[in-house]
Amino acid sequence: MYNSKISGLGYYVPDHVVSNDDLTQLMDTSDEWIQERTGIQERRWVKPGSGETTSSMGVKAAKIAIERAGIDKNEIDFIVFATLSPDYYFPGPGVTVQKELGIKTVGALDVRNQCSGFVYGLSVADQFIKTGMYKHVLVIGSELHSHGLDKTTRGRGVSVIFGDGAGAAVLSRTEDTTKGILSTHLHSEGEHAEELSLIAPGMGKRWVTDILADNSEQDESYYPYMNGQFVFKNAVVRFSEVIMEGLNKNELTPQDIDMLIPHQANLRIAQFIQKKFKLSDDQVYNNIQKYGNTTAASIPIALTEAWEKGKIKEGDTVVLAAFGSGFTWGSAIIKW
Repeated sequence: MYNSKISGLGYYVPDHVVSNDDLTQLMDTSDEWIQERTGIQERRWVKPGSGETTSSMGVKAAKIAIERAGIDKNEIDFIVFATLSPDYYFPGPGVTVQKELGIKTVGALDVRNQCSGFVYGLSVADQFIKTGMYKHVLVIGSELHSHGLDKTTRGRGVSVIFGDGAGAAVLSRTEDTTKGILSTHLHSEGEHAEELSLIAPGMGKRWVTDILADNSEQDESYYPYMNGQFVFKNAVVRFSEVIMEGLNKNELTPQDIDMLIPHQANLRIAQFIQKKFKLSDDQVYNNIQKYGNTTAASIPIALTEAWEKGKIKEGDTVVLAAFGSGFTWGSAIIKW
């Protein structure tokens, strides 16, 4: 019986910092308004024309994770890439990473689960390793939101939230079943799919040809839409449920959590969960204040930062949890 452990972590964010005050030059908003609703103070946005892409950021994060795992890149058996902002409509960025890293012709799988994408990707990698199929799986979460946001007052409710960046983890086989990923838990509720969505371009609703033919300045179908209050209410419920599901599965209690890394969707959601589970500030790691919501990249970025700062130590119980578009949500219980 095999188990999987995180053997290497890495992250990358663009150098370009966009503060809340910077956004006031683009739209009717304020630092106070943004911080009060989201907790965000600044975010990183790729500069247009820089050549940076979702894949290139993922590659940079992956190189760090592979080096820290202490393995050669050609020991990677499989790639899982989670994103909602791929370089192309198809193919997905997993194959681009394989090419840019110069890895042998291993399989590459793309995961389109938005905010919960990294947890889903981690779960997929975990199963491949536990069944004995692979020894080392590279899991990446990367997002380039900034090029596709409505940076006007009309879109401020969404655009102020999102940032760009990438995080990566190498999962490796271990025969110590008391450590590593103990369990993962995945859920979805498609009934609410359009409450947090980007409708176009899509084959079933509006394709590029429809958008071009209409040429309407009022067309918002190709910008992200979010029913903020509805998403918030569902998020706090599902976060709590899926964390408890994981803890119960492993006969643990909230008091056993050494570090909770929640998806960085909104600081208010994370604070609500922290209060509900009676966790101290040292038991929860948040960095949305400086990076915004980086969707599939948020958990691996936060996990890497927490580990780099020594907030995660050997033997710790680490909980990852995410909720977002789909609706999809999930958790992972890890013994470090």
